[in-house]
This record gives sequence, C-alpha cells and structure tokens, in this order.
Amino acid sequence: MTLLLVVVRYVRADRGTRASMRQAVRVRWGWMRLARMAGLTVTDKTPGLLAQIAAQKDGATPAPRVLTPKIKVKPDQFGVIVRARTLPQVGVEEYQKSARFLADAWRCTRVSVLPDGPGKVVIRGVRSDPLTTPTTHRPTGRPLTNLTRWELGVDEYAAKVWVSLANVPGVTVAGVPGAGKTSGVNKFVCDFAPSAAVQIATADGKVSRASEGDYADLVKRMFAFLDEANALFKRLVDLRKRRSATIREVLGVKNMWHVGPSPEWPLTVLIIDEAHTYFREYKGSDAATKRLAALTAENARLVEDLVKKGRSVGILVILISQKTTGDAIPTFIRDVCPIGLSFAQKTVEAAVAALGEDIRNWPDASPVTLQDPAYVGVAVMAMQGRPGYTRIRTPYVSDTDAARVAEATSHLTSDPDLCPDTLLRSTGRTATPAPSLTK
Repeated sequence: MTLLLVVVRYVRADRGTRASMRQAVRVRWGWMRLARMAGLTVTDKTPGLLAQIAAQKDGATPAPRVLTPKIKVKPDQFGVIVRARTLPQVGVEEYQKSARFLADAWRCTRVSVLPDGPGKVVIRGVRSDPLTTPTTHRPTGRPLTNLTRWELGVDEYAAKVWVSLANVPGVTVAGVPGAGKTSGVNKFVCDFAPSAAVQIATADGKVSRASEGDYADLVKRMFAFLDEANALFKRLVDLRKRRSATIREVLGVKNMWHVGPSPEWPLTVLIIDEAHTYFREYKGSDAATKRLAALTAENARLVEDLVKKGRSVGILVILISQKTTGDAIPTFIRDVCPIGLSFAQKTVEAAVAALGEDIRNWPDASPVTLQDPAYVGVAVMAMQGRPGYTRIRTPYVSDTDAARVAEATSHLTSDPDLCPDTLLRSTGRTATPAPSLTK
C-alpha cells in the first residue's frame, strides 16, 4: 500500500517534484557513507548494554560503535528538506561546515543549515535556483486569516518569506523600472482585498486617470485613486487626527493593533507610487516654481504626519520609487519606515538608500547584482532575526486575476472616514465630515 501511494504521488507530481523525489531516494541511500566522509559521525568506544551482557568476562573488548545521525527527507519542487539529529561533537556548526560537501554530493545549487529545535537541524538543499525560477500567484479571493502577515514570496532556499505589518507605519519599495515593484504591490492588494477590515487608497505619480495606470485593474477595490495627491494626503491626515482623538473611547485601547483591524476600524493603506513625483524639490524665484515648491513641501509634511503618527491608529503608508534617495523620498520619512525592499538597482548608492549602509558589507546580496532579466521580480530586504540580507522571489499576479479579485471584492470597498460612525455614536460623539473625493 505504501509503495502504491508513493507511485501515485510520483505520477501526479510536476516535473521538478519528480526530480526531487528521485533525489530524496539518493540522499537516504547514500547518507550513511556520506555522513562518515563528511565528518558527521561519532565513534562511541563505550559498549552498549547488549554488548556488555554478551561479552565474556575474559573475552575481547567489543569494537567501538560508529554513530550516524538519523535523518528524514522530504522532497518538493526545488529540492529536498532534510531533518537530522545532532550528536556529541556533531552540532549545528559541524553541519554548516559540511554544507558545501553536502551540496556537491546531493547535486544542489546551494545548501543551508539552520537549528530546528533542541538537538535537531534542518538542512535545505535546492537543486534549481528559486530566485531565477519565475513563479505566479493566483489569488484565492478568500479573506486572510491573519491581517498582520504579508507574504512576500520565497527566498533563495524556497522557504516562504513574510513580514508582520503589526505596528508598522511605513514600507519603502525601490527598484529600476520593470524590476517588479508594481507586481509585488499588486499581490499585496489582491491578498488583502477580500477583507472588509482593509481599505486602500492610491496616489500614482505617473498617471492622470486611474484607467491609465498599473492599478487600473484594482481601482474598484480602492476607496480613492487620485492624481491630486495633496488633497488625499490632507484627507488621510484628518482621518488620523480623528482616530487619535477617539481611539480610547471607540476601541478601549491606545493602539489599534492590540485588538486588530475590523470593518468598523479598518487598516487604512495609502500606496504612493512614483513617490518622488510628490516630493520633488523645485528651485526658482518665479511664481509657478514657488507654488510647486510649497506644494511638495506640504506633501512631505502631510506624509510625515501619517508615517510618524499613524501607526497606532491603523494607517500604513507604502512608498514606491525607482530610487529612495533623499531627493526622491525625504529622509525624515524614509528612515522612519521599518520595512524596506529593493528590487534591481544600478548603483551602490541607490542600494544603500533603499536598504541602509550595511548592504555594503553584503555584496553578494546587493540589489546591484539583480540587473539580469532572470532576476525580474527578485527583491532584497533585511529580515528580523536573520543575519545580513535576504533575497526574495516575488510571484507574478496576472492582470486578469487582479481584475477578477477587484471585481469580486468591490462591494467591500468603503470610506474609512465613515466606517467608525456607528461606534462613535455609541460614545456620544460624531465624526467630522471629510471632504468629498471621487475615484
């Protein structure tokens, strides 16, 4: 029965998984010999209990035992996941030192070794590079069970990568044109759209109408989509002020994330694409230039208010720009955003602006190395709890799927200015009317 089940799984698997299943068999069969050659065994000179009982009083001393760690192997599309035990003098460090030998023996592109609990390690071997293997994401249209979790894609070992949005005021996304920025944000919108506890507004600096831009297929799920960003920023700052003034009475807490988003108090996401358009510095003495300079200065002040004060009341700002240098996004905004992603960059300076000065110490992970077409859709970010930087393959979401999700969830779109009205009335308060803005 077990053999039949294995055959069925093999037949139903895709081509990559079949290759990994054959690889898993080779790993299991060759482990005893490979472990000895790689120095992952221990010689135990103390006889076991049975050997001690069987040995004659004046007989020869039993031969030392060679202990080999036990393993469990699981194949997937990209390679194998091997879970192994540690032994005295064979711990995590010894496995990590042997990683390159394991990679050669298992015919893997790369192998990683991480702790997997007391006395355990998990060895990840990838046969094909997940970073150069394009992936697609088909949104389910079902609400997420956890609105604090943003799944970005998979890392270079095909492990899922996600970040927590709880208590995050802002996210920056950088990269040259066509590197995958908009597709990554499209996935965010499609994943969160089925929940009425999330409302989204967008300001796109490269279009004058929603039908012209990259978000045309998603606009039905946005409560505002404007080229007149200044008015939208003012509106959201007013919302932030009202939320700050009423959050204790309405939610009973100082921080919305203590209770989580709800349809009455939704997580309000502001996406600012081509953000440099709204913060550009204008220099000149003529009236038109002075007016533009004043407008961009006010934009910066308003967005700074949202990023620095909107976290606890459930406002998230996602800023997207080709470069996140100080002239594109003011540093007093950029440096407050705890999450930063960078797709391909042409210069080290742009990579430093997007990811911080420490990226200079990790040249192999720098987004400057992602300019090959094979890396379209690959981003770099610093992950909490991991040393250095992580490279992530973000999946592609088709325009058809994006339009399908937006159409199916359009009835969930509501104005966050109006959502708390019922709760506010229960406390004897009324919401201050917001200026009317159309899509």
